Amino acid sequence: MKVRGRFAPTPSGRLHLGNARTALLAWTQVRRLGGVFVLRVEDVDPVRCRPALESDQLEDLRWLGIDWDEGPDLGGRFGPYRQSERGEIYAEAAARLSTFPCSCTRRELRASGGGPYAGTCAERPAQPHRPLALRWDPGPACTRFEDACAGVVEERVKETVGACVVRRTDGVWSYQLAVAVDDLRMEMTHILRGADLLDSTARQLAIMEALSPSTPASTDHGARPRYAHVPVIHGPDGRKLSKRHGAPDLTALREGGADPTRVVAFLARSMGMLTHDVRSARPQDLVSTFRLEDVARAPRALDPELLEEFREFAPARPPSP
Repeated sequence: MKVRGRFAPTPSGRLHLGNARTALLAWTQVRRLGGVFVLRVEDVDPVRCRPALESDQLEDLRWLGIDWDEGPDLGGRFGPYRQSERGEIYAEAAARLSTFPCSCTRRELRASGGGPYAGTCAERPAQPHRPLALRWDPGPACTRFEDACAGVVEERVKETVGACVVRRTDGVWSYQLAVAVDDLRMEMTHILRGADLLDSTARQLAIMEALSPSTPASTDHGARPRYAHVPVIHGPDGRKLSKRHGAPDLTALREGGADPTRVVAFLARSMGMLTHDVRSARPQDLVSTFRLEDVARAPRALDPELLEEFREFAPARPPSP
């Protein structure tokens, strides 16, 4: 079975150091296993996403030394590789799920207590004069998977989330449906991403199982994807790294003349892949010794000294357009 992994950025903003670390880890894992690395652009939401930001993100990854075998610029047999171009695929998948129209408003959902969706519109006709979303009933089954970082996870999606939105009232396909369908159709075997996405995994596996009932929660190649949700990077105050810490984005670093090998070395050190004294590295330098079990399981803080160095190359800039 050919190993296939991916990095899937959303072009709604610039890539930050946390995004870069996840991309580097996903790339290194796949290269170590001799697999195919895929770049997928998750631009399913046309309101938030911008083509110019996609272009910057791809250039930032190349600047770091991360390449890919399939993607929006290279093509491949599982394309298209932009979610905005995969609407017919999502529609076909949704038609195979047990869905129902839902006219509940956000106010009504908040008034119900904000817990799992009670399935109101599944039990009575939706009100057609309102915008209609499309929801999927996941059924009572328990979804269980073993994450390489988080361990065994069990969740009954119907109890925690209720009937899931698969298409919003504005016609946009949901993140959960799009990602599940893409990982299924693109035959992903290894999915390494940030720990902040761990809560999405049971829903996505449940959708995969519903679309491939002959092999529960499997991909088309017959095996469930292997997941690893790595800790997010923290600022010096111990909170998830964000703009409030003054951490520059990759485009600012690249355009400011920063040394990408310094950035790669920092990202590798933050996950325990390099010793503290190593200050320069290329992604290729990490492949031969990579072992997922050696990657740090606890969040690491951004080195304040390095943060100051990065700021020299990337002074404050306006937010993303």
